[in-house]
Amino acid sequence: MALTKQKKKFNRRLPVIIEKGKDGFYIVECPLFEGCYTQGKTIDEAIKNIREVIDMILEEKEAQKIIKNYNPQEISLHTITV
Repeated sequence: MALTKQKKKFNRRLPVIIEKGKDGFYIVECPLFEGCYTQGKTIDEAIKNIREVIDMILEEKEAQKIIKNYNPQEISLHTITV
């Protein structure tokens, strides 16, 4: 009988930024983790893909520490014109 490694499940709300690219794809990133981004043809697909990327990142102990200590009181996104 093979043993399977259980993934540690985190129940945290994480910030993600979604922006529509010039090619029509939605680019999504999680600013908590360096290099954590992906894309999708739709917003739903982009969100599904970023969940998969975050799951892979959370296999690393350092990422688990980041998410364990992450507890923002308020998140705000603004755009500015320069």
